[in-house]
Amino acid sequence: MKDFSLIDSPWLPVRMKDGQLHHLGLLATFERANDIDALADTSPTDVVAQYRLLLAILHRAATLHVPGWDLSNRVDWYADGLPLEAIRRYLDDFQDRFWLFHPEVPFMQVAALAAADETRDKRKAWTQISLVAANGNTPVMFDHALDAKPQAIGFAEAARMLLGFLQFTPGGLVKTFRDADKAGPLVNTAATVALGGNLGQTLCLNLHPPTRHHAEPDLPAWERPALTIAQLKGAPVLASGPNDRYTRQSRAVLFIPEGSAHIRWIHFGAGYALGDDENELDPMTTYRQGSASLVKLTFSDARALWRDLPALTMSAGSAGKPPPVLSHAIQIAFELGDGGPADQPVLVAGLTSDQAKLLRWRMERYALPSALLQRPELAIFFKAQIETAEVVFKSLTSVAVKFVAHTMPDPESAETRKRARAYLDSGVWGNTFFAYLERVLSDLLEAIGQQRVAQAEGLWHEAIRDAATSAWRVLQQSLGQAASTYIAEAKVQRLFWSVLREHVPRTEAPATHKEVSA
Repeated sequence: MKDFSLIDSPWLPVRMKDGQLHHLGLLATFERANDIDALADTSPTDVVAQYRLLLAILHRAATLHVPGWDLSNRVDWYADGLPLEAIRRYLDDFQDRFWLFHPEVPFMQVAALAAADETRDKRKAWTQISLVAANGNTPVMFDHALDAKPQAIGFAEAARMLLGFLQFTPGGLVKTFRDADKAGPLVNTAATVALGGNLGQTLCLNLHPPTRHHAEPDLPAWERPALTIAQLKGAPVLASGPNDRYTRQSRAVLFIPEGSAHIRWIHFGAGYALGDDENELDPMTTYRQGSASLVKLTFSDARALWRDLPALTMSAGSAGKPPPVLSHAIQIAFELGDGGPADQPVLVAGLTSDQAKLLRWRMERYALPSALLQRPELAIFFKAQIETAEVVFKSLTSVAVKFVAHTMPDPESAETRKRARAYLDSGVWGNTFFAYLERVLSDLLEAIGQQRVAQAEGLWHEAIRDAATSAWRVLQQSLGQAASTYIAEAKVQRLFWSVLREHVPRTEAPATHKEVSA
């Protein structure tokens, strides 16, 4: 029995230009793209997966129904609207593959699980595909769900959850079809989406180029034959391209409907594993230089993402790789010339996990000057400013450790220094420093975008000095007003000011961040 067409049934949360929230089907989402500000799902993983779904549909619709499409078409669609006739024809061609429930090809699911010996008599709670719900041995604070008695969820919620899970699921034990399985394409990734003035523009900015002639067709999951149990048991398979990555069924799932509107149970197993290929980078993934090699940009504990924003620009060079979607967006900006936007907003969203357990997830938005993304010299300058802040913080942290150690007995011993560093890390030293700088970040970016480089450097250096003195003051207050605190400070204060003079010396006429904001 077929039920719940994702083409027509309302399931995608969108925010309209007037601020209202609606749920739309796929066809209505494309048809009203110019009136939609953005996708409105509050889950970082789900919203990224939904953008990837729409991009795969748009790419294939253009490939099949707009012969020879290229950058000029993307620019036209950005300015005048998406190729709706091509999209309608495409969705009509594959309408049978967009039913959430279908006896042979349920959307992004594996119908074979219903008959396979390993799964037909086994059911798992729907929380198995929730990255944030308590299930198995992954308890979540304030979530008291029981695997044996899961609460029912609606079809629309299940569809959104499935997409996010397949893209971000961590690798690890599965125990059905194989002992362990590969991770989803975006595991431990802070994925980047370039944002336009409406949903249609956003899709044009992020749309990957046409598949090269004579290359293997880059097909999404719904254009491929239904997955078999043999494929689920097979070796990992390299992605044929972005459409494959955006829709890879990294786990085998089959929803079991309860009545006409809810899901409580699923069949579950290892998926169509994604092979690793260092030469084929995910279009939304940023790589930065790690201690030994390039690593994915992700959300780190106690580290704000803006400190890694230079990795999104052309300043990365051999030390990193910005996300290809920003290159696609820059291409359109170049074609538009002076008619293009002054800033390029970006959404950075995703999660960090460890051993199949969620550690943190975030969704952040930044407005990067278009000039910063287009001009390497500005990108290099921006990177240098962020690096200056990092160097100053590292040097001042060494001074702060000495400050704390001198309030303790035997301040020169390694054990005392270790205790002092632990005290510093458990407090707000780092948070105070970088939170202050974050308030000035928009001023720095604005000045760089207007190519006022000297003024940008002046305001940023002043902000670093202010952030340092603010963090130092908070540390001093946390140590109390005992005589030992003042004595300890007197011993190290010269080092504090020496660091600032070396890295961010005062100029005769500093440009304050207050003045630039004004």
